[in-house]
Amino acid sequence: MTRIFNFCAGPATLPLPVLGRAREEFLDYAGLGMSVMEISHRSTAFDEIADRSESSLRRLLSVPDDFAVLFLAGGATSQFSQLPINLAGLDRPGAYVVSGSWSKKAFTSAGRLGLGQLAASSEDSGFKTIPPTDEWNIRSNNAYVHYVSNETISGVQFPNTPKIASPLVADMSSDILSRPFDIGKFSMVYAGAQKNIGQAGITLVVVRKDLLQDLDPGVPDLLSWKIQHEKGSRLNTPPTFAWYMAGLVFEWVESCGGVERMAQHNERKSGALYRYLDQSSFYLNEIPVEFRSHMNIPFQIVDPSLHGRFIAEAELAGLSSLKGHRSVGGMRASIYNAMPMEGIEALIDFMTQFEREVG
Repeated sequence: MTRIFNFCAGPATLPLPVLGRAREEFLDYAGLGMSVMEISHRSTAFDEIADRSESSLRRLLSVPDDFAVLFLAGGATSQFSQLPINLAGLDRPGAYVVSGSWSKKAFTSAGRLGLGQLAASSEDSGFKTIPPTDEWNIRSNNAYVHYVSNETISGVQFPNTPKIASPLVADMSSDILSRPFDIGKFSMVYAGAQKNIGQAGITLVVVRKDLLQDLDPGVPDLLSWKIQHEKGSRLNTPPTFAWYMAGLVFEWVESCGGVERMAQHNERKSGALYRYLDQSSFYLNEIPVEFRSHMNIPFQIVDPSLHGRFIAEAELAGLSSLKGHRSVGGMRASIYNAMPMEGIEALIDFMTQFEREVG
């Protein structure tokens, strides 16, 4: 049987040890005679899952006690609206740095509510660069400055946390747990699960407790971070199995040596693929070195008529989901934490063979 390596940017690539443990516990969790999906979200057993997941995450990211950790439904996209509703106001809009499709969506959502202002954009470059911080238009009344740390579609990534005085907020959906960062430099970070955290269905929100506030009575309780925190992220029934899976992934990252070891692992993977692309006259990557993502690597063939054949033959070779996003075309290798080095080596071997056959 051909081993399948999944390079998809959407659904999670889950670590094999995590999948194995979930399989073992699927029908009988902790001797209860039922699946995690069947136990009550208000039971002692699920309390233990929730507490263990949060504790593991706090250790991994060094999250201090003055930050709340929320596990919410709705995906990171739901935070595009929930964030400004909780932190901004008509006289205190959020400032948005647009460096790709996802940050543009976040800005559009906040703008629709009258709570967003454009601080900077790299759209003129085709989202191949990141706007320099000294060109960001930040006002004294901005409630926060929002950016997306890694843009999956165009393959650009902030190399470091921006150095600005204003309250900082980040969507880290596609590179959280892949490299260290100082949570103390942020007011809030959030991340959808389906990249490095686990399966789709749950969203991580880490927010300073002093920012949790009562909202307008017209805002539904489900959108209030303060109420969700008071209810232990269980104001209503949460996606329990996704929460459980996130906890297993956190424990797996810890067992591998933590976020620092994940960063080394990801640098080896991305470095190998970028080196291959840079020496090739058959393939190309158009992102400047200083903005290249370690998670999502888009590439093209100099002759674009070969893209379809490449993707089809790669699929047959066990290299799944290499088709680039419809907005940019070409190919894209998403190499999240769970992607082993063997997957990168298999991809490079296939690329070499494909060039030999058609080049």
